[in-house]
Parts: sequence; C-alpha cells; structure tokens
Amino acid sequence: MRPTVVIDCFSDTLKNYQGHAIVAVDVIRATTTAVTAVSSGRRCFPISTIDDAYRVAERLDGPLLVGELGGAMPYGFDLTNSPAQLAGREDIDRPVVLLSTSGTRLIMSAPTGVYVACLRNYQAQIHHLVGRHPKVAVIGAGTRGEFREEDQMCCAWIAEGLIGVGYEPKDELTEHCVDRWSGVAAEAFVGGKSTEYLRATGQLADLDFILNTVNDTEEVFVRIQDEICPARELVHA
Repeated sequence: MRPTVVIDCFSDTLKNYQGHAIVAVDVIRATTTAVTAVSSGRRCFPISTIDDAYRVAERLDGPLLVGELGGAMPYGFDLTNSPAQLAGREDIDRPVVLLSTSGTRLIMSAPTGVYVACLRNYQAQIHHLVGRHPKVAVIGAGTRGEFREEDQMCCAWIAEGLIGVGYEPKDELTEHCVDRWSGVAAEAFVGGKSTEYLRATGQLADLDFILNTVNDTEEVFVRIQDEICPARELVHA
C-alpha cells in the first residue's frame, strides 16, 4: 500500500488519526515561536492553560512566560506569543513556557511524539517524514473556528512535498488544499485575518519575521512528554 497524507484542522480532529504521525502547524504564531525558541538553544515547554503555565514554571530555573489567550498577554507573562521578540533576546539559558489560544492546545492534545512545524522548517519536516511514517496527518491549529490561510499553506506545502515522493492524498479536501496553495509565494497568505490582526495590533514585526525565515533551518522538532525537542537528539540517543 502507498503511504498516505491528510490535511485537517483543529485539535478535536486528532481522534480521527490514530496510527498517524501528527504534524502540528500554527504559523501565526505558536509553532513559529516554539521552533524559534528551540532552534536558538532554549528549552520550550508548551502548555494549554494559565494554571499549567505557572505549575511548569515553578520547577524551572528562570523561565520566560511567553504567550497569549484570546490575543491578550496574560498577567504576569514576560512577552506575548512573538517569535520576533523572542529571537531578539539573548537570554537563551532561560527556558520558555509557551501558551497560545489554539496552537499549544493542539500540540498538547496530540500524543507525545507530535511534530511541531512552521514555514521555517517545512522542507526539513518533509524530509524527516519520508521513510519513517507511512501515514501522516498535517493538522492546522485553527483560530476562532477557522482554518487560517497561513496554516492552510504550510500544511499544503508539507503534504505536497510528501505527495511528490509517492504519498497518496487521503481525501479530496487534502487534494483541494494542496492544489490551492501549490506554487504560490510565501506572501500569498498575507491579507488574511491573522495578518490583519497583526497589522491592527501593531505586531507586523512577527509577519516580517515569518516571511524572512522561510526554510531557514534544517531542524525538525518533536514534543516528547511536556517538552519540544530537536528530533536529531532522539535519533542519536
């Protein structure tokens, strides 16, 4: 049987993909922030609630509380869910406790071993999956009940890469998503609701960061228990 790939959205669809390798995608901004944290040498602990954030932070040395809920940075956090701000900091010895409305919830709802991908490493993610996983589900986090354009595009590019080496799209929705985003420039998602939110809230530095770091790392990242780690550490362990 040929290997398969499927695109879907929202954490509540995970139950449909038992036995699949799960790739979690939240380009604006949780998975981009997580990849930025770990690729810089930080440790990164995704969580689903504010209570979890403080519980995890208590056992870490000098953690940074990073994130948002409903677009607002929670009281007591150090910075919002901003990959640009995080990349500009030099205190990489401080681990990140990362919270977001949808992205970290998806990451933590998935089984341990879920991959964490964004535009920074989508090509590396494709290469890592091939030959390792015969069934792949690429899942967008979704925002306010919508499968946002930037996540559609990233999911589609990963799926397209797998299809190009012999994977079969599992359904028509996957085929449609791949066809829609095939061959477009990274800027094709600009103008959607997520980018308009960044514009309206004065956070366009994150959009610039995302567009300027496409495929800039060959690292692949995976959540093991409560931490996001480079996949190479597991391969070489």
